[in-house]
Amino acid sequence: MKPFTLELPVDYRLDDVLAFHRRDIESVAEEVSADRLRKGVLLDGVPVVLDIALPHGENAICTVHAEGTLSAAGKQQAREAALSILGLRIDPAPFSTFVKKDKLFAALARRQPGLRIVQSATVFEALTWAIIGQQINLAFAISLRRAFVLQAGRQHSSGLWCYPDAPSAAQLTLEDLTSHKFSRAKAETVLRLAALVTSGELRLDVAEDNSIEQISANLLAVKGIGPWTVNYGLLRGYGYADCSLHGDVAIRAALQTLLGEEAKPDIKRTEEILARYSPHRTMAAAHLWASLHPRD
Repeated sequence: MKPFTLELPVDYRLDDVLAFHRRDIESVAEEVSADRLRKGVLLDGVPVVLDIALPHGENAICTVHAEGTLSAAGKQQAREAALSILGLRIDPAPFSTFVKKDKLFAALARRQPGLRIVQSATVFEALTWAIIGQQINLAFAISLRRAFVLQAGRQHSSGLWCYPDAPSAAQLTLEDLTSHKFSRAKAETVLRLAALVTSGELRLDVAEDNSIEQISANLLAVKGIGPWTVNYGLLRGYGYADCSLHGDVAIRAALQTLLGEEAKPDIKRTEEILARYSPHRTMAAAHLWASLHPRD
């Protein structure tokens, strides 16, 4: 597959993107420097490293190092993965325009111009990461994610590990995960998702006969997956522009600060507040998250 170039917007916040992919300090499946991002992922069962050069932040030069022959679908997946991990799926401009005169978000959006949602390389990665991160702190979630990659992924010849796909994850046993500090419930949910996707019983591709709404409903029917996990998966996996993260503790904490109140709004009130920003609730969440860790 020949290298391809993705043009980056003028206001592209490269540091945000690099920081997101630098969260695992052991760099198991991602390797990040000031002007380069390398990501390991299994695409169609083929170990792939996406090597993205980012000279001066003007454009992204993407090279796909595949250890095997990528099908046409696999090549398209590689392109889609590059768009996702660079945060190029959701244009932030419509939200900024939408809240230009909004009492709650206008000032916040002005302080954070060009803010984007960075995504996972694949939908399966986004969903498993959402399950892994349920009700635990970020540091512990990252350690579990690392264990999952090392258990179910495959190592590329470059040294990077490739994030698992559903068939590779489905080969794990419960003991494989619980012996690495996964709770039994969390391990069961990850394996249940992997098995359903591998068998074809649960389709994750968006198609004329498989809308985002249908995918969401099917995911909610899976034991262990609730509304927060579905919405977070839609956000990180599909770049869906209208995810409601009203169940997210950090979102509620950020809203508390923004509202200037003494307590976090409850989940119902948070949902009602975020509903005002439909169909741009994903970007509303992005701005609330970013407000907790503002850039200098």
